[in-house]
Amino acid sequence: MVKADKPPWIKQYLPKSLFGRALLIIMLPIALMQIIVAYIFFDAHWQTVTASLSDSVAADISVAVELYKQAPDAERLERLDQMIRPNMKLSVVYDAKDTLPTATRNAFFSSLDKTLRRALSANLSDEFWFDTTRYPHYIDIRVQVDAKVLKFVVPRDRVFAPTGFIFLFWLITATLLLTLVSILFILNQARPIVKLAQAAENFGKGRSIGKFKPSGATEVRQAGHAFLEMRDRIGRHIDQRTALLAGVSHDLRTPLTRLKLHLALEGDSKENQAARRDITDMENMLDGYLDFARDLSEEDRQMTDLSVILREIIAANGDNISLTVQDNLTINVRKIAVKRALTNLIGNGIIYAEHVKITAKRGAQNIQITIDDDGPGIPAPRRTDALKPFVRLDPARNQNTNGVGHVGVGLGLSIANDIIQAHGGTLALGDSEMGGLRCVVVLPI
Repeated sequence: MVKADKPPWIKQYLPKSLFGRALLIIMLPIALMQIIVAYIFFDAHWQTVTASLSDSVAADISVAVELYKQAPDAERLERLDQMIRPNMKLSVVYDAKDTLPTATRNAFFSSLDKTLRRALSANLSDEFWFDTTRYPHYIDIRVQVDAKVLKFVVPRDRVFAPTGFIFLFWLITATLLLTLVSILFILNQARPIVKLAQAAENFGKGRSIGKFKPSGATEVRQAGHAFLEMRDRIGRHIDQRTALLAGVSHDLRTPLTRLKLHLALEGDSKENQAARRDITDMENMLDGYLDFARDLSEEDRQMTDLSVILREIIAANGDNISLTVQDNLTINVRKIAVKRALTNLIGNGIIYAEHVKITAKRGAQNIQITIDDDGPGIPAPRRTDALKPFVRLDPARNQNTNGVGHVGVGLGLSIANDIIQAHGGTLALGDSEMGGLRCVVVLPI
């Protein structure tokens, strides 16, 4: 057996919904473009401008330090401050401490500190320390000159180019605006698809699709119209099948009635008794065909307690059936149709087994009914065929239904399966813990 290839690992992390995938298709190129543009801008322009500004400030500080070293006193420092403050936007004073600080605080953008440190190292021969985070609009730079520490306060825009942050702001703002527009656009395109999926799901579960009208893009509208045409074709097919079998049943019942009347006037011989049984079997077969062809959509849905239906079926079919009910089993279904399906399934166990056990419980999304019996069961290879119409697994079994369902005709399980599927549920056959057949009915809430 060829082992199926596993999907690429990246598919495990991709969104599964149409909205998520469409958003990814639109936003991923935009995000990549923004990142590339930002990288090129910072690498080719902003870093160059910032490095140039940092070199200029470092050169000014170097000149001020050298001038101070020529006459290291407070008077010279005051004249330097008066000279460089208006022209270079740079102030210098003595630091209160005679040693450089040891604590360092890095800026959010570490490249700012790296650029300034590189410029100061290239222009100063003395030890220095700086802090770009203490003041919002200024940078604190300190230089150790002999036994004194000179403190320089520099406006931030003299060291770092402010255009970088403005560029980032507008880049992020544009990205958010594009994301919002994309979300609104994709939601508008995905909504008709969601409506179409909901209508298809309701139709598959036998519910009304309401006032569904194709909308959205051309392809989505085309799919919507195709769905409506398919629904109409299926409806016509069901109507034709029902009308055909109803007509055949009506035509056959007339001669069958005449035969019954004729046999009733005859004697009670063995031949006449056998003929009466054959006529009864034919009538049961006709009833089974009509049940199989009956259009389930004619019955309206209503809130129904399945536990009441199960108890009614048990009361009508004997005492060898046990019932265990967990939680509330109220559900919106076609009551008569569901009762017919459960009657066929339980009747199948009554005919071919001595004991039948029924367990019903409510889950978060569905109601599950399990029917176990201790009969001969159905072999695993034949279980798929058992759900097909007109299939009798045991040719030796006669066609007498014993008043329960239409098992002998080969329609009991098929009718039950059709009804359950029409409600959006599933019918599964398996092995019972009692040794016979297990039927598991799952109906969505």
